[in-house]
Amino acid sequence: MPHHTPPVTGPLAGLRVLDMSRILAGPSATQMLGDLGADVVKVERPDQGDDTRKWGPPYLKDAEGRDSTESSYYLSANRNKRSLTLDFTKPEGRALALRLIGHADVLVENYKTGTLAKYGLGYEDLRDAYPRLIYLSLTGFGQTGPYAARAGYDFLIQGMGGIMSLTGETEGEPMKAGVAIADLMAGMYSGVAILAALRHRDQTGRGQHIDMSLLDAQVAWLSNAGQYFLTSGQPTPRYGNGHPTIVPYQTFRAADDWIILAVGNDEQFRKFCAFAGKPELAADPRFATNRMRVTNRAELVPMLEAVIAAQPTSHWLEGLEPLGVPAGPINGIPAVFADPQVQARGMRVEMQHPVRPDPVSLIGSPMKFSSTPVNYRYAPPTLGQHTDEVLGDWLRMQPAEVEKLRGKGVV
Repeated sequence: MPHHTPPVTGPLAGLRVLDMSRILAGPSATQMLGDLGADVVKVERPDQGDDTRKWGPPYLKDAEGRDSTESSYYLSANRNKRSLTLDFTKPEGRALALRLIGHADVLVENYKTGTLAKYGLGYEDLRDAYPRLIYLSLTGFGQTGPYAARAGYDFLIQGMGGIMSLTGETEGEPMKAGVAIADLMAGMYSGVAILAALRHRDQTGRGQHIDMSLLDAQVAWLSNAGQYFLTSGQPTPRYGNGHPTIVPYQTFRAADDWIILAVGNDEQFRKFCAFAGKPELAADPRFATNRMRVTNRAELVPMLEAVIAAQPTSHWLEGLEPLGVPAGPINGIPAVFADPQVQARGMRVEMQHPVRPDPVSLIGSPMKFSSTPVNYRYAPPTLGQHTDEVLGDWLRMQPAEVEKLRGKGVV
């Protein structure tokens, strides 16, 4: 089905990104750049493509209702890209990769440390020939240090980087987050680093190498929990759905379902207690200040549990909201996308996809610009969907040249 690609509106219009990354951390970073208007070319092996294409079910259904080769996992991180197949392990493929790099502003790769250098495609191989190139390497442990040669996986990094020690019930087993948050946060840091390097290049004309590590990113976003240890010298406690330094700031079971009560200061606690019909709790010296509530949480929390359990969720959520006391539901994923605020903010978008006549639903971008809005130009591509198009756009290659390379298995 013919599909008109809308014009680029984002602030990175004109920027070219060669995306040699797979799985989630790198692709999430380059999807963000694509949403911002960059021309992102996803380089994939002709024989298999990104591993996540096969990480299902579920898969996108084609026009006949059969599973396609695009899994939901792959769809989540590859919007606003064009797919080009290229085997850079072959001499002609390496030569073609070098030609593409010559037209790129940014290269993103997440191969194990030293892998691309074997083919003359490491940063040190390219820096002199392409001085304006910004080259981001995203690995599990970075380019230096005793773990540099190891492969990195989100689950392992969540464990090694401390977040699992903080997640889960107090007396339960350590628990990973429900999404690959170590990968996603490394992708976020990668996007920020690339934009900073572009700013530097605008000022100096020089590109640079960015050494991004999943473990470094995970340690960085320990944030206040990590600082708890650095400040006190004590292991940061695990409180399940509670909070180590704020009380009450946790889940509570109402008469019909769970809610979150997130009291952030003493005035909010007084308002909550008044609404709950328990003003004496706010006046009690054991609970009057957050410091004392944290100290005496074992006494306070059971009292609050009994009070909250006596009324349905609607009582608490509807009554506390106008008082400015933070409280909210715990939505399942269907409820998230049905939420009127999520809908009003455009966080579910529909895009045409080549494997089916009706649109595919995707998660929208959270970035809202007043003058250079994000727009949605390319659905997550099929493997090699844009090979001819990209080689024509970037390198002015003729169709006969492309077909010759295809016959040799280079593209």
